[in-house]
Amino acid sequence: NAYFMSGLRDFTMNLVRNMTGFSEQWAYRFQSVIDELVNNAIEFGSAPGKDVKITFISQHGKSIDISVEDTGTGPSKKSAEELAKLVEDRRHVNPLQITSIRGRGLAQIVANWTDVLEFKNTPEGGLVVHVIKHLEAGEQL
Repeated sequence: NAYFMSGLRDFTMNLVRNMTGFSEQWAYRFQSVIDELVNNAIEFGSAPGKDVKITFISQHGKSIDISVEDTGTGPSKKSAEELAKLVEDRRHVNPLQITSIRGRGLAQIVANWTDVLEFKNTPEGGLVVHVIKHLEAGEQL
């Protein structure tokens, strides 16, 4: 439910700031990443009242790994292959050329601020979006 997004952004900020070794700048970036991933899962991948599963894994000083899983019951669900193609098609486009109100987030925010962006279909018909960001020299607190 979008009602919980504010709390999820706060949780993400505190987790990244206090438990990962990433800088505050990256904490703000990860707020945007999680916001994009979860809002997409709510809007497109899971029907109202259905779950969206969010998993954070951090190796302090090394990486943060985030997965967002929808149920595949949403009004505009896409397969892993369709989303991968969408991201690739939009990744190299000037964001100013995208005239829709939405549609920049995965390709312009998530793909640019993570080292790994993967899409996996679940056996139940849902979708998992998995991202990893490795901590590099100069990015630590």
